[in-house]
Amino acid sequence: MNKRTRVLATALVTTLALGATGCAGGEKPDGSRDRGKNPALANSGAVLGGTPQKGGTLTILSNQDFTHLDPARNWVMGDMDFGTRLLYRTLLTYKAEPGAKGGELTTDLAEDLGVSSNGAKTWTFTLKPGLKYEDGTPITAQDVKYNVERSFSPDLPGGPDYAARYLVGAEGYQGPAQGKHLDSVKTPDDRTIVFELRKPFAEFPYATVLPTFAPVPKSQDKGPQYDNRPFSSGPYKIESYARDKQLVLVRNTHWNASTDTVRKAYPDRIVVTMGLKANQIDDRLITAAGADASAVSWDKLRPESTPKVLTKPDVKARLLAESTNCTEMLQMHTGRAPFDDVRVRRAVQYALDREAVLTASGGPALNDPATALMPGSLFSGGKQPDTLKIPLTGDVEKAKQLLKEAGKTSLTTSITVSNGDKAVGEAIQQSLGRAGIKVTIETVDPSAFYDTIGDTKNRTDLAYTGWCPDFPSGSTFLPFVFDGRYIKEKGNSGNHSLFRDDATMKRMDEIAAMTDAEQANKAWQELDAQILAKAPTAPAVVERRPLLVGTNIAGAFGHTSFGGQIDFATVGLKDPAKSAS
Repeated sequence: MNKRTRVLATALVTTLALGATGCAGGEKPDGSRDRGKNPALANSGAVLGGTPQKGGTLTILSNQDFTHLDPARNWVMGDMDFGTRLLYRTLLTYKAEPGAKGGELTTDLAEDLGVSSNGAKTWTFTLKPGLKYEDGTPITAQDVKYNVERSFSPDLPGGPDYAARYLVGAEGYQGPAQGKHLDSVKTPDDRTIVFELRKPFAEFPYATVLPTFAPVPKSQDKGPQYDNRPFSSGPYKIESYARDKQLVLVRNTHWNASTDTVRKAYPDRIVVTMGLKANQIDDRLITAAGADASAVSWDKLRPESTPKVLTKPDVKARLLAESTNCTEMLQMHTGRAPFDDVRVRRAVQYALDREAVLTASGGPALNDPATALMPGSLFSGGKQPDTLKIPLTGDVEKAKQLLKEAGKTSLTTSITVSNGDKAVGEAIQQSLGRAGIKVTIETVDPSAFYDTIGDTKNRTDLAYTGWCPDFPSGSTFLPFVFDGRYIKEKGNSGNHSLFRDDATMKRMDEIAAMTDAEQANKAWQELDAQILAKAPTAPAVVERRPLLVGTNIAGAFGHTSFGGQIDFATVGLKDPAKSAS
């Protein structure tokens, strides 16, 4: 790792630390709120329940199936946490610690944090000795290369595309199915892998945390069916998986803790029970009877359940509420009328009642209104700026004026939301309706949500979704959400506004070429305001992720680098004998 890379990595971690520090404080003189001292968030940054004991069954209560578990396709924060902490390992990973330290890199498959050369255009990693899959066969550098290559396959859409953006020769590559391989990923021996990039990327070690850089042996690859049974390189393997019903993990006896400084693998079994109603999950964990005492929630606490938790000190003590570090946005299809007109898009920005959306998302105890695109952790001081200065409840008259300038007094459109966000969809529907924008709501199961809005030909005009930086840098936010060069017809995974703007893309390339971290950070922040003025989206809220755990849970905390989801590397049980068998 050369000096410039170390300086940049330090700056990135400092930026994340500033983001965490910047949330301190309660109610301010102007009546607005910071989240740090809100009494509802007493367990933010905390580890609940002490140190777990080894053994027992951890149950995860879920209202949904996973979007993807195939490491070539896994790019949803909670799914990445689950996959990379339990089922497969990556070249590098994040430390298993709450708060800002969770944004720091540590080794995983690789024995160091990578060595750069050629001006950060070449990166070399050496795998630890003795790494094995669930059947005892060795994990090799060629297996990591193979998964990177298969991530390009058209029949495996939706995964992280850092490889496509940076590797030499990536343009037009279609994966290894026809025997073609990427010359820019070299494996001189079984433990060495070398990546050749077409432009400097000092942050490349952070990209290797993503599931793309997990190993997949060619002999186990079953194309799209691999989603049902990833071959384990982590501490657990799949015993059974019934879609939308149940996933059962048991120990991978060939995982060696001596090669892994992050995963503790406390439970003997992990059972994910799917298809439950969200309010049913909340009520079961509030009561925490029987096997539910050893359970955690997969999805966030429903807003209507919040009073049941916050008014009971013993239950509130089991509530995690870590920042997701993600911005939720109302995305508009900029490639289709009427949203190809910036005046119509700006009308939506002014019509949106963020206070109503915030309330529908759980209220000010668990959310902040968004005033920018990137989350506060990517801005100096850890707080989003407010460049548009639109009132929190919107400005209906301004919205109507902008529609009139666009030659419209009203319009009809539709929005896609996850069925867990139906209340948010209704808040958007009502607030836009005030300005004459009639919105029809289409709800989709969470496990199918991204595939639905990723179908760019058949999706609705509007979609409510968010983005979380993969690591603390603007390079992992704005280019993925607003670079039109990487829009896909199907499996479109980031740019859900389908925004194509030449000036924006040119500036992204200029910032990416900057070698001074401070200069690049400032430039990303400035570009955030410039994109916001072109109105491809309307920022709505920055959420925390309230998660309730059972009374027998220990070692639980929300990991900021995984969107506030419980870090499955360290969670376990206080008393394994009390768990379900």
